[in-house]
Amino acid sequence: MKDHHGCPVQATVNVLSGKWKVQILWHLSFRPMRFAQIRRKLKTISEKVLTDQLRQLEGDGVIQRHVVGVVPPAVTYSLNAEGEKLVPLMESLCDWGCVHFRMKPNLPRH
Repeated sequence: MKDHHGCPVQATVNVLSGKWKVQILWHLSFRPMRFAQIRRKLKTISEKVLTDQLRQLEGDGVIQRHVVGVVPPAVTYSLNAEGEKLVPLMESLCDWGCVHFRMKPNLPRH
């Protein structure tokens, strides 16, 4: 985890920082997804980067990884209770960005 210098805002931003983390969290806010489904949503992300970002989000305690013991194992990712608490923050950031940058949201809203 990155140093937050005792600042809770920085600690929160650190959880979200990373090229793909916000987009991963946003997609998982609609439904649990498997690795390949997330990768299809984020067309240019590499498997290695997606794996790293998912591990970091799991380590930061905002997503959970559910493994079903079939061969090969079926792994599903979803927001946990703490991750769900980030959704209103992301919606507020979306609203601010749309107004400030005169953009329309390009993702479905909750």
